[in-house]
Amino acid sequence: MNEHEEILPGHGLQVDKMPGHWLLAQMGKRVLRPGGLELTRRMLDALDITPTDRVVEFAPGLGVTAQLVLAKSPSSYTAVEADDAAARRVQSYLSGDNQRCVIGQAEQSGLPDGSATVVYCEAMLSMKTPDNKVKIIQEAKRLLAPGGRYGLHELSLVPDDIDHATRDAINRALSQSIHVGVRPLTVSEWKVLLQHEGLIIKAQATTPMHLLELPQMIRNEGLTGVARIAWNVLQNPAARQRVRAMRRVFRQHDRNLAALMLVAEKGNVSQGVC
Repeated sequence: MNEHEEILPGHGLQVDKMPGHWLLAQMGKRVLRPGGLELTRRMLDALDITPTDRVVEFAPGLGVTAQLVLAKSPSSYTAVEADDAAARRVQSYLSGDNQRCVIGQAEQSGLPDGSATVVYCEAMLSMKTPDNKVKIIQEAKRLLAPGGRYGLHELSLVPDDIDHATRDAINRALSQSIHVGVRPLTVSEWKVLLQHEGLIIKAQATTPMHLLELPQMIRNEGLTGVARIAWNVLQNPAARQRVRAMRRVFRQHDRNLAALMLVAEKGNVSQGVC
């Protein structure tokens, strides 16, 4: 086990109380985004990060996307992470004065206005209240310089005209299984959320939400990674019960769940929406 693997969020929490994403991390899963590495890479392609970009990531988690971004050699990279263990893990990937991880909330990062050309977040907004979703997007917009890009990779409900009863049932099932409040939006609702803040949608993509299905796990974790996860789960009956319950909920609502990537641009000041 290397030093990166020793620093894991959720350490010390009881398995039956731990948020689902941190439980999966404890079991060895490293890719925790709903659309997996495929959708993350499509988001990064649309963000088109270059060595001149100043990048801010909200809630980097285990730092998988952070490492992909750092490989693009941006001018600067700043992570904003509320969880101490996750922040320590991400900090271990960083080096130099232009790379840092600060402890803070995405709703109020404390970073200067217009200090970023790229801001993105993954698998975070879906777990926020409607008010906090708006506050985080407003914070991203505040940090962006004119022409800057904002990316998100989130859980989504499909179709756009999903009925309220089905939506409520999914929210309850996910929240009970994951032990975190989950409030995903439809594709149209996610887009409206960004557009209402004056952000201009430039790219979008969806994929099935198959986070715990074997083919996607192999693509994301590799055969060795999947074997490690399986071994850890088999050795922990409480974790095995919870992972099975999460997968059962995902499968039960499969036709109404998707993963969504959006990239939007902040217009010039004269084009902004007040």
